[in-house]
Amino acid sequence: MIEIKVQKELLSGTGSMTLDMDLQVETGSLIAVYGQSGAGKTSLLRILAGLMIADAGYIKVDDLVWFDSSSKVYLPAQKRRIGFVPQQYALFPNLTVKGNLEYALNKGQSTSKVDELLELMELANLQQQKPGSLSGGQQQRVALARAIIRQPSILLLDEPLSALDDEMRFSLQDYILKIHQEFNLTSFIVSHDLAEIYKMADKVLVIDNGTVTSFGAPEEVFANKQISGKYRFTGTVVNIVPSDEVYIISVLVDRNLIKVIATKDEASQLQKGNKVMVVSKAFNPLIIKLEA
Repeated sequence: MIEIKVQKELLSGTGSMTLDMDLQVETGSLIAVYGQSGAGKTSLLRILAGLMIADAGYIKVDDLVWFDSSSKVYLPAQKRRIGFVPQQYALFPNLTVKGNLEYALNKGQSTSKVDELLELMELANLQQQKPGSLSGGQQQRVALARAIIRQPSILLLDEPLSALDDEMRFSLQDYILKIHQEFNLTSFIVSHDLAEIYKMADKVLVIDNGTVTSFGAPEEVFANKQISGKYRFTGTVVNIVPSDEVYIISVLVDRNLIKVIATKDEASQLQKGNKVMVVSKAFNPLIIKLEA
């Protein structure tokens, strides 16, 4: 169990605000952190990582206290079992892929971990390349491998996929889920993509102006949790075409395009780019717009 109860005064684009977090996270969960720019998402990750000190409160990870303002306990970043992937991957440009991973090893840690991760992340054939010669997706895989080289208990990902195209983003989502499960991590991922959140997260933490407004399963936070159905898919509306008395809604779900029949009233609520959930309901699938 991870207990986070912290307060921190921050400066935002509209002035000062207080980041006020009070939540408990089950070990092994994957938590999506969602909210507008400047809401405090990155600051939360930096406080967890020990790169920013909260003004008050405490952070407890299992039985270990990482921070407690009342007893003046502060575990520095290098002593926290954290893997952190920032928005800019921050790879060392003068080191090879393998060199970047070796640099992140703990003193005395076996280099066999490097070879294991090179294979796991499908980077073995790129290990002698330098970051400047890699694609964005390849750099991201190196950053992920480097983040977990020390076998962290918590993985922090700050919008890791926002700059990638759809195909690469879908692929990297699979890599992140694979790492999360393979190493039994507790992961926090900042994301603005609702379809990505539905695919990856156990729970979503919604932050507005420094305050938690929602914390729960994605379907509880973004959609009507009373809606039931055997199958649920989330995706993005890519086309809406009228056909006789109905409309054909094309929805991109990961790499697959599915088509759903909708009434005129249902179609009028949608436009290209909307995030939606498709729910099987007997022989009549429902298409539900997800509210951010």
